[in-house]
Amino acid sequence: MQSFLDVAERCAERIKRSSEVLVVSHIDADGLTSASIICKALERCGIDYSVRFVKQLEERVLEELKDENPETIVFTDLGSGMASEISSGFEEPVILDHHQVKGEAFRYHLNPHLFGFNGSTDISGAGVAYFVATCMSENYDLSALAVVGALGDLQHVKEGRLRALNRIIVDEGVEKGFLEVKRDILLFGKQTRPVFKMLEFSSDPFIPGITGSERGAIEFLTSLGIPLKDDRWRRWIDLREEEKRKIVSALIERLISFGESPKAIERLFGEVYILLREEEGTELRDAMEFSTLLNATARYDEAEIGLRVCMGDRGDALRRARTLLNEHRRNLVNGLKFVIEGGIQEMENLRYFHAGEAIRDTIVGIVAGMTLNSHVKGDKPIVAFAESEEGIKVSARGTMELVSRGLNLGEAMKIASQAVGGTGGGHDIAAGALIPRGREREFLENLNRIIGRQMRDE
Repeated sequence: MQSFLDVAERCAERIKRSSEVLVVSHIDADGLTSASIICKALERCGIDYSVRFVKQLEERVLEELKDENPETIVFTDLGSGMASEISSGFEEPVILDHHQVKGEAFRYHLNPHLFGFNGSTDISGAGVAYFVATCMSENYDLSALAVVGALGDLQHVKEGRLRALNRIIVDEGVEKGFLEVKRDILLFGKQTRPVFKMLEFSSDPFIPGITGSERGAIEFLTSLGIPLKDDRWRRWIDLREEEKRKIVSALIERLISFGESPKAIERLFGEVYILLREEEGTELRDAMEFSTLLNATARYDEAEIGLRVCMGDRGDALRRARTLLNEHRRNLVNGLKFVIEGGIQEMENLRYFHAGEAIRDTIVGIVAGMTLNSHVKGDKPIVAFAESEEGIKVSARGTMELVSRGLNLGEAMKIASQAVGGTGGGHDIAAGALIPRGREREFLENLNRIIGRQMRDE
């Protein structure tokens, strides 16, 4: 741990020597919070900055960044997969990442994998950025954004709570009065939506007869004797504790009756992180809702809107983010329905589906994760394909149990994609790739073989 903190301090000192910084970050909730944490720290130090978001770091992108000739470049939530290229291409660059490392570590490279931690579960990109930010100054309020980033990367899923380095951040946030932690239902919309809408748009787990059905959700609540409204539609935060317990019990009974796995049921309830400086009844009060809001801006090509929200804009940026969020939730539910109705194909060591243009390439990975969590057994990873401007986007999702048996999707996707002229990588439990059109079958055969070898070598 101390060596991790020593490198965080070293990176902080390197950044503070700058008069201008280019921040390059990943285009998802963790990438947005990572970038905003560093930008906040820079702002407070009086250092000028600009931000660039990218879907995937490739040679082409690096060449474009070199052309900008930045005084100092900081990569957040990406970069470790191209550490050698970055260290040789820029003047004392800084990488603050949590993905698997390729190449040699260098002086300003902070990544949990280099210190014996797991970047899939122990800390997110935002968490790495937070440790550097707190070395730059007393930026403990940014613990809230670090937790939002961790939840955006689903780092709480394994144990239903944040752990390891993430836990240090949570504890600091609680101690300093920025966070509150409690156990509650994990469905989206507790702060903002009428309870029946929260249930209707539930997707993880998928609730038969309720998910995607307003009538089903209303009938479910009515059957329990739960009033839908007082002077306004009642939200989850408006319910009495006994009403909440009644709903949770009934949901568990329903999931069991439809044969859902114990793991799916466990994901219904867990640790919730409340941002005490945010207004009650808004998406920003609940860290998971905040992360979903940010994902909506990123997945629909408006990452700058998400960054502005993280930086404190509660006006136009927040209103636009809410519009994108509503579209995002609808698309997730529709995407899940598409996969369920269209069917999932099976190979010896994986399952897969091809969404074509029916699901956006920016959310197909989320849909794959929802499918794995709710509709197929977790005995094999799931792989999803979708059309993108650059080619075929591939997203893969596994489980912690599969990882414990040897699965490393980041490594498997990297090798399988390179074999067909593409690029890929990520975490052991979740990874992505971009491959040429028409090479899906060859890619799948390679990936199936690699995963089989990983699992046999457990």
